[in-house]
Amino acid sequence: MKNNTGLFFQGTRDIIPLLIAAAPFGIVFGALAQSNGLSIAATMGMSLMVFAGSSQFVAITLIGIGAALPVILLTVFIVNLRHMLYAISLMPKVTNLPQKLRLIMAFWLTDEAYATLSKRLLDEPSMRNFHWYYLGAAFAMYFNWQCCTAIGIFLGYEVPDLTKWGLDIAMVVAFVGIVVPILKNKAQWACAGTAFFSAILTHSWPHQTGLLFSSLIAIAVGLLLSQSQYAHISAEEAK
Repeated sequence: MKNNTGLFFQGTRDIIPLLIAAAPFGIVFGALAQSNGLSIAATMGMSLMVFAGSSQFVAITLIGIGAALPVILLTVFIVNLRHMLYAISLMPKVTNLPQKLRLIMAFWLTDEAYATLSKRLLDEPSMRNFHWYYLGAAFAMYFNWQCCTAIGIFLGYEVPDLTKWGLDIAMVVAFVGIVVPILKNKAQWACAGTAFFSAILTHSWPHQTGLLFSSLIAIAVGLLLSQSQYAHISAEEAK
């Protein structure tokens, strides 16, 4: 039990850089929700029960323009499809965990928690009880998001045009800092490069569908090059 507690707090500690980067993002969300006419209860309720970052931004924007509920639900679903890719990569590691625990892990699955866990698993592939590490990181992000949403609501009333300050750029910088150091081979660099250029070209696609498209294309490129690399290594070893 002591070791599990240690893993929990290691996860909390390792995600701190992303907590700092996500803070402006959460603050902007709270302020934007307030400026779009959402009540304090509705804004906090969305962060507590939806907890989906970019999807929350999309949702409140659509709510602000009076979009129909089916349109809002479908758009949020599309934006969140990238989480299916995260979940698929983690499935082999969670099959032996209780279903109730997997449900909690699924609800708390975010870009930040996944990035933190992925980096740790790269350094320690055979890590035991990794779910405690994940829960520490995920809970820290969840708590951080609620606090930042509340701060954003307050500042939205006190600071004019807060949503135009460009604070969300901190998240982009943080993810670049996480991803670049773990790129080890040509396949990984090609995957990252493909995602970068594709995201630029598809930036204007509606409802962030370009993000999902870029993810799928980048994954395909990475897989093809990885298979080619492994086939070449196997051929060399067979000689």
